Amino acid sequence: MSSTSVDGGTVVVTESAADKAIDLLSGEGLDTDVAGLRLFVQQGGCAGLSYGMRFDDEPEDGDNVTEHHGLRVFVDEASERYVEGSTLDFEDGLQGAGFHVENPNAESECGCGESFRT
Repeated sequence: MSSTSVDGGTVVVTESAADKAIDLLSGEGLDTDVAGLRLFVQQGGCAGLSYGMRFDDEPEDGDNVTEHHGLRVFVDEASERYVEGSTLDFEDGLQGAGFHVENPNAESECGCGESFRT
């Protein structure tokens, strides 16, 4: 069974990241009241672990489900310990636009910031 909290939980999501994700979810025709952004950690990358994100129609059993600025965020149990306390932001700059995870648990990151080690 998933746990749910509002504006709190494992990950902090900035308003700009939530707004961009909600726009993208809506553009995919997904119901933002049920669907959400899944943040997960997987093996790989130059530092050993890497972040992954995708849109899911609904949470899975065991997910930590939080809501931030109207965006539902799903984090599975295995990924939760790696991303706890992280901040998800959206940056739109000259080097390109994209989501960025600021993780205080990472001991080191690769140059691109998408791979880390704890």
